[in-house]
Amino acid sequence: MPASSTTPPPADARTARNTSPGASRWMWMSLTLDAVLIVLFAAQGRTTHESGTDLGGLLFTALPFLLAWAIATAVTRPHRTWTQIWPAGVVVWLVTVAGGLALRVAFGGTAALAFQGVTAGALAVLLLGRRAVTALFLRWRRRTRS
Repeated sequence: MPASSTTPPPADARTARNTSPGASRWMWMSLTLDAVLIVLFAAQGRTTHESGTDLGGLLFTALPFLLAWAIATAVTRPHRTWTQIWPAGVVVWLVTVAGGLALRVAFGGTAALAFQGVTAGALAVLLLGRRAVTALFLRWRRRTRS
């Protein structure tokens, strides 16, 4: 018997997992953690270079990377990809690095080659590492509930 036109198509396991009611809470917590990690990256850089940790300076340092991250996150449809390292996580990381550096320069900051390398490495560890830890935790959680 053919499926009714009102019957929704079956979702694959990843989509079903990432869009369940409980997953929405985890998604928002993970995305908030991404933003916090970017701010911590900026704070660490300001502390290392003795630039101070005043809120205005911290936001000025973090803002280019937060803007680039927000755009990349929105484009990769976070409701479906917030635990994926490949390809969504890599896209978010690359856009955050490249876009953040470009915006930093546009806002009047500097982007020396050494800073570009440190930025790419640190944000890879933070953004891709968060996704890996989240995916492992959720997998462990599902197994313990089964």
